[in-house]
Amino acid sequence: MVYIHSWQEYQDAAEALYAKSPNKARYCVKWNSTQGKLVLKITDDTSCIKFKTYSSIFLNRFEVLNQSLMQRMQNKRREEPPGPAQKSQRPESERASPMPGATPTTALAAPGPVGSGVAKKKKPKKKK
Repeated sequence: MVYIHSWQEYQDAAEALYAKSPNKARYCVKWNSTQGKLVLKITDDTSCIKFKTYSSIFLNRFEVLNQSLMQRMQNKRREEPPGPAQKSQRPESERASPMPGATPTTALAAPGPVGSGVAKKKKPKKKK
């Protein structure tokens, strides 16, 4: 097991290790809350690469690495949200309804309040 001290080296090595053997690669995340320690490990049974940090600065980078590896593991590409130029140019009446047999006006109408933002408080348990 090799601890890599540079984040960029670890990210490149982890992605290369997964690309080399995607069927055997395993990715493990360990968080120790008492010490505030994050340990990342990726292995393919022949080589093992680890990264350890106590700094919260790496959390954003860790999230990006997780998303990258999960997309590769699911064999999906990142979907870009449709921008104003990519929206459909068809009028509202020609678009397919999300529910079969529904008209566009009934498909958009929502019955009752949707997510009023106020959650009910639970009643406390009775003491014996």
